Amino acid sequence: MSHTTVKAEDYRAAMRRHAAGVTIVTLDSPRGPVGFTATSFASLSLQPPLVSFNITCTSSSIDALRGAESVVVHLLGAHQRELAGRFAGSADQRFADAAGWCRLATGEPVLHDTPIWLRGAVERLIPAGDSVLAIVHVIELHGVESEAVAPLLYHGGRWSAAVALTE
Repeated sequence: MSHTTVKAEDYRAAMRRHAAGVTIVTLDSPRGPVGFTATSFASLSLQPPLVSFNITCTSSSIDALRGAESVVVHLLGAHQRELAGRFAGSADQRFADAAGWCRLATGEPVLHDTPIWLRGAVERLIPAGDSVLAIVHVIELHGVESEAVAPLLYHGGRWSAAVALTE
């Protein structure tokens, strides 16, 4: 089977045309709390409840993820674009707002005012090109019974909000 080589810039441009939900993944490490923005979040399985996300091999958070037993994935609302931007930026600023987060009894950092978050056990980390695919077994859910909040999306290189279409 022959494979055609696609230019990285063309691939990136095509993927920017696909809207993706924005999440922040947080975890505990020996050096303190770690977190990063991820737009690759997906549900994998209902039974057992599995989710996935990708992280690039060059990320400042990859070593901490490799050592983590569990993570918290925050499904962001449209009102949280500043938070998404902060966690996509410099690692030393991600947890700078001490009033914006706390630790769970299990040690992971959890961000306040997130519509839905889930805690899960890291099942597998699978090398995939220049990234690592994380598969997480969901063991706790919070916020699913609360009022629906419009999700934060990433599309065309910008933060966006979902808008319901009318018929």
